Amino acid sequence: MATRRHGTATALAASGRPCAAHDAEGFVGILIEVFARVVAALALGVFAYAAYTQWRLDPSRITLILLAVSMSLTVGLSLFAEPPTKRDWSPLALLFSLGGTYYYLVFQLTASRQLIPETFGAAIQLFGLFWQLFAKLSLRKSFGILPANRGVVSRGAYRFVRHPMYLGYLIIDTGFLLTNFSTRNLLAVALQIGLQVGRIYREERILFEDVAYRAYKRSVRYRMIPGLF
Repeated sequence: MATRRHGTATALAASGRPCAAHDAEGFVGILIEVFARVVAALALGVFAYAAYTQWRLDPSRITLILLAVSMSLTVGLSLFAEPPTKRDWSPLALLFSLGGTYYYLVFQLTASRQLIPETFGAAIQLFGLFWQLFAKLSLRKSFGILPANRGVVSRGAYRFVRHPMYLGYLIIDTGFLLTNFSTRNLLAVALQIGLQVGRIYREERILFEDVAYRAYKRSVRYRMIPGLF
């Protein structure tokens, strides 16, 4: 009888290990998620304050404020995103995602060379901002920083391209660059484009496992720029 009880206890302990391991993994994931969101909020605060400081020195530079508003939307909404069903934690995915999110910290806010008038640059940014809002409203809470499957979205802006938010970022950054031109800002935008392209490929690598996304991909041909990419 003692042997039987010992065997039963061993079996129960063994059966409990996967559950305990899963709980531990889930707890670590929550800690990482909380840490990432705190860092995102702090980085945004530093950038927003720097942009505001430069704007106070020259209130005509409204493109600074619009850039800060865009970044606030991007990072702010990610703080309230729903947890994904599957996430890509690979080093390459982290590089593309974090770099593509925090690249704005590289911008030279003191650059003041204007290739086009400030009002024209602001108009470009406003168009990009409205498009970005349209894309985010289409996503609702299915938005985050790391590549993940948060469900397939095919409504709203996602009827036109598969990654409309990244198109919005590009439009906003273009408006900023043309009115705040410098070599550093040009490199920052080029870096952003490269990182977002890599991010798109990593995201689609996960999403393509979903049969619904494969059907969506067949109906919406282009990833970010209609007729080009």
